Amino acid sequence: MVLGIFLTEIVLAFCLAATLLYKYGNIFRHHIIVTISVLIAWYFSLLIIFILPLDVSSTVFRQCVEQNIHNSTKLMSDGTTAIPFHTCKEPWPNVPEHIFPNLWRIVYWTSQCLTWLILPLMQSYIKAGDFTVQGKLKSALIDNAIYYGSYLFICGVLLIYIALKPGFDLDGQKLKAIASSASNTWGLFLLVLLLGYALVEVPRGLWNASKPGYTLNYSYFKVAKLSLDKCEAEETVDDILESLQAASVSIGPGHPFHCNLETIFQKIPAELKDRMNRRQLPDDTPTDTPSEKALIRLHRQTIKALQTLQRIETQWGILVDKIIDLEDIARNQLNDDRRFKPTFPTHRSFPFCIIYNPIIEWYWKCIIKSYVQKIVAICTGCLSIAVVWSEVTFFNKSPVLSLFAQFLNLAKENYDYFTIEVLSMLIIAYLCYCAYSTVLKIRVLNLYYLAPHHQTNEYSLIFSGMMLCRLTPPMCLNFLGLIHMDSHIIKTHILETHYTQVNDK
Repeated sequence: MVLGIFLTEIVLAFCLAATLLYKYGNIFRHHIIVTISVLIAWYFSLLIIFILPLDVSSTVFRQCVEQNIHNSTKLMSDGTTAIPFHTCKEPWPNVPEHIFPNLWRIVYWTSQCLTWLILPLMQSYIKAGDFTVQGKLKSALIDNAIYYGSYLFICGVLLIYIALKPGFDLDGQKLKAIASSASNTWGLFLLVLLLGYALVEVPRGLWNASKPGYTLNYSYFKVAKLSLDKCEAEETVDDILESLQAASVSIGPGHPFHCNLETIFQKIPAELKDRMNRRQLPDDTPTDTPSEKALIRLHRQTIKALQTLQRIETQWGILVDKIIDLEDIARNQLNDDRRFKPTFPTHRSFPFCIIYNPIIEWYWKCIIKSYVQKIVAICTGCLSIAVVWSEVTFFNKSPVLSLFAQFLNLAKENYDYFTIEVLSMLIIAYLCYCAYSTVLKIRVLNLYYLAPHHQTNEYSLIFSGMMLCRLTPPMCLNFLGLIHMDSHIIKTHILETHYTQVNDK
């Protein structure tokens, strides 16, 4: 029973990760290794968010016990016989002390291996145009070697400098600490950029979303812009289909490259194949037999073009549905009977058709939803201000200026572990939402898009898992600094959380 909540949160984190992966991914179409790797990445990242508040409350209790021992030792050294008795209230659940270090080691180092080694290789493997496993692995290794070569060079120079430093012994434990620090520093740098934008954009986006007229006009602008991208993606796919059609003329069934060409054709959707077969090649189309390298390049271009087209078509469908819904809201606001009448009626099952009937739908979409979004926007705006203020002042130990550290200290005085855990989870969840929602909005990263209803491709799923594993640890360390539980920040020796200790070792 002691570990009831602890085990419940572990199971809950797994169920949430599996549900999200089922919603966004396609377990029947995607490779099983990709599905398992992304599930582990999402699960461990969510697990940190769920379990770290328990670690914080456990650390508060351990700090109280340590303070009692310190006071008792000091009184005894002064020759005082009367030792004051101060009871430290145990948190519930009081997780055994050896569980957190073992759990954090598994979660942290598995996440680091995923984000820096396994997932990047898997991502490059998927987009490689080679036709054999060995060729794909070779291309993936070369691709990552080029990308991470600069990091390895800088790390190598620093390691040589540290190793040659007099009086400093470089062992395996210190190498782990250096690698952990480098990864966390990279994540913190990226986190600063993301939060600098998101802490303003999230409340502003919610406030603008509460204005249906503004949202509708902005959606018209987005769909016009997306239409250009859609046309460009379709033209790119048409050019590739023309190249494939020309290659199929020169590469017949008995040709050595015919199997490679069939591998490319297997990735083409049926409707695109039909369109390609119905179209005649222009007279000036070159029909020379392509080399193996040309086929590999064409295969890679096909994968990228189809991923881009699929992403844009998914965004297009979601945006069109949103515009239709916004137009329905604008039209139904003038209804006197106060019954919501959508353009395309949707069939709901028995319980939902009664609970969410047209009258309730009208009140929700035309009146209540706007006010709820405004309230949430105000709350997130206040939370963003608190985060910014705490980020600016968290280094000041006395007086305590960080709002989150003040809230934690007030809860510590009353041993209110429930408030500590809820507050910690709320802050971490908000920081995570701000950071992760911003990553997929960056124009440079426009190749990635998480779409519901099983429409997210493998490439985007792997990228999301990689970013989750890369950003969550430094984000949690940043949170621990905000609440003054990281001695590296406040420059005061305190009993730290087990999570911080694992990151330091």
